Amino acid sequence: MSDSIVIIPTYNEKENIENIIRKVFSFIKVFHILIIEDGSPDGTADIVKKLQVEFPDRLHIIERKGKLGLGTAYITGFKWCVEKKYDYVFEMDADFSHNPEDLIRLYNACAVEKNDVAIGSRYVSGVNVVNWPIGRVLLSYYASVYVRMITRMKIHDSTAGFMCYTRKVLETIDLDKIKFKGYAFQIEMKFTSWKFGFKIKEVPIIFTDRQEGTSKMSGSIAREALWGILKLKISSWFKTYKRSV
Repeated sequence: MSDSIVIIPTYNEKENIENIIRKVFSFIKVFHILIIEDGSPDGTADIVKKLQVEFPDRLHIIERKGKLGLGTAYITGFKWCVEKKYDYVFEMDADFSHNPEDLIRLYNACAVEKNDVAIGSRYVSGVNVVNWPIGRVLLSYYASVYVRMITRMKIHDSTAGFMCYTRKVLETIDLDKIKFKGYAFQIEMKFTSWKFGFKIKEVPIIFTDRQEGTSKMSGSIAREALWGILKLKISSWFKTYKRSV
């Protein structure tokens, strides 16, 4: 049994999925993997199931009946991982835009340095993004600036999707009340963790845009984030964030 599990949501990732799984399993530090598979028509699930024969105790899959949103994928995964008593629960993309080697650094930020949340941050030490068009870099960077202005969180990369949460954080947050489905989900989780007073560390990473497959970003996702942050801030005025000891 490992204390750590990496949640990887997938939709049409047949070009990447086997390579990312094998890479994570190649480390001396033992990680388990949970794939949240949203009915990919390209056969992603079949590749994962074949690999489960090779890695029966380390590789897990939850299949859903279609694209239900990034947020709901992670919430499904969080609940499963908390139930199984994993101490460190990671979020990571399937497409190698997040370097799996950095899992060790996120793990150390929580397990060794005793932070509650670790963020693989593109912007904590400048702008560390490779292969994105300049327009998308600016949109992402200034989205995080906007989030800092509205929420007052001291987080440079609030939309980051490369994360480590301790089980204590996921048990404290009422996951059924996390509302956002797209990339605003990432902001809502960080904001809620911050409001509960958890210790958060940004770990600088280099983000490299996918080489294989296609991006899932859309205009509706960006709009959700823009208006969602205002709603998130206003609704927080009417909530209490009290942790059980």
